[in-house]
Amino acid sequence: MTSRWNDSLKRIDNFRWEIDMDFKPGMRVPGLIYADENMLNQIGEDKSPEQVANVAFLPGIIGKSMAMPDIHWGYGFPIGGVAATRVSDGVVSPGGVGFDINCGVRLVASNLTEKDIKPKIEDIIAQLFVNIPSGVGSEGRIRLKGNQLNKVLRNGARWAVEEGFGDKEDLDFIEDNGCLKGADPEQVSEKAKKRGLPQLGTLGSGNHFLEIQVVDEIYEQAAARAFGVEQTGQILILIHTGSRGFGYQVCDDYLKTMGMAVKKYDIELPDRQLACAPVRSPEGQAYLAAMACAANYAWANRQCITHWTRQTLSNIFGQSPRELGLRLIYDVAHNIAKIEEHKVDGKKLSVCVHRKGATRAFPAGHTDVPNAYKGIGQPVLIPGDMGRYSYVAVGTECAMEETFGSTCHGAGRIRSRSAAKREFSASDITDKLHAKGIVFKVANRASLVEEASAAYKDVAEVVNVADGAGISRKVLKARPIGVIKG
Repeated sequence: MTSRWNDSLKRIDNFRWEIDMDFKPGMRVPGLIYADENMLNQIGEDKSPEQVANVAFLPGIIGKSMAMPDIHWGYGFPIGGVAATRVSDGVVSPGGVGFDINCGVRLVASNLTEKDIKPKIEDIIAQLFVNIPSGVGSEGRIRLKGNQLNKVLRNGARWAVEEGFGDKEDLDFIEDNGCLKGADPEQVSEKAKKRGLPQLGTLGSGNHFLEIQVVDEIYEQAAARAFGVEQTGQILILIHTGSRGFGYQVCDDYLKTMGMAVKKYDIELPDRQLACAPVRSPEGQAYLAAMACAANYAWANRQCITHWTRQTLSNIFGQSPRELGLRLIYDVAHNIAKIEEHKVDGKKLSVCVHRKGATRAFPAGHTDVPNAYKGIGQPVLIPGDMGRYSYVAVGTECAMEETFGSTCHGAGRIRSRSAAKREFSASDITDKLHAKGIVFKVANRASLVEEASAAYKDVAEVVNVADGAGISRKVLKARPIGVIKG
């Protein structure tokens, strides 16, 4: 790192580094980066630690401005950023959620093994690619009218289940049961709704994907068993997507609103990308209501994709989804702001927790953890890149005490998409994936290069830091054998 950062970072232990409040006059709390020593130079290169410091200026921020080990440069907040603000006198910032509202992941278990899947993997990937639209601007199989879209925005995954896309028990294994309260379609622009109408049930582009995975290692047998994973070699399906163009438009609309709110409420910020409004202001409440609509759209989106995945596998194997054991393990949001109750200085406090590229990680016994996992804790789903592996972890008490119940969300980029395109070729990536026995389909060869393994940190390092710091615990690791991408 530069000497500037060396002077400003205080090593707390092997996994925690603090940014002193005197780094920038006006910081209301210190910054805290979760990383090991090997990661620090990489983290400093894209100036994301400065964004951690900038977030510390937000009115009402409490605790620390935090960054998970998958931190990299983002809009306003770093990706991997976590910040909690008091509801009473704090603010909500769209930059603390991002453009892809409720970009998140869901994991589906199965009774299938690698031996069952391998002979059919090319057919499975080909059929999934046909049945689940992907790519930039992709349109889905669902044709909604305006009033139907409003039901999606209010009810989320519950709308999808009621329309026949999945089972009622799926809702028990989704964060917030797949429906964030307070959603109000009246707070959403017509432009956002127009973008959302054709895209429900689509993967989209960028780093969004559907993977067929094989369980490689199990670290905590009891937790894995509670999640429905009995052995290595078992097949899992990981789905990663969000609210598509709808969520992007909601964010874009409210950044303009918040830009005006900053002036109206005389809020001083070091970066205009942190535009915000008091949580209890009309602007803050309107954004939270619109953001909830986008979160619900994303949960409905992943629910529909899960349904078609089950149908595809059922058709190929000639067995029902139930016979194949295609049970939802969990679904978590990565980009969201939520009003939660946390203990601060020994007292319960209502706070707005911004998680941008971060995962909720609630511990065993928490009221928001599904009954089936009460003795284990909330599953934490941490996807890696398409050429290596992903992890399942579990939330901890340490996370509740330190990070408002949050941990890392993935590998984290180390090369921008444009840099990846300059450095790698599609043929090289294709050869490497084939050498690992990974079958894939992509809507656009350019996206294959953008998502090369070398464009990302090794997710194992990220997960090991979170595990070492105690903000989540490793449960299992799985590797991809089949991938579809936008």
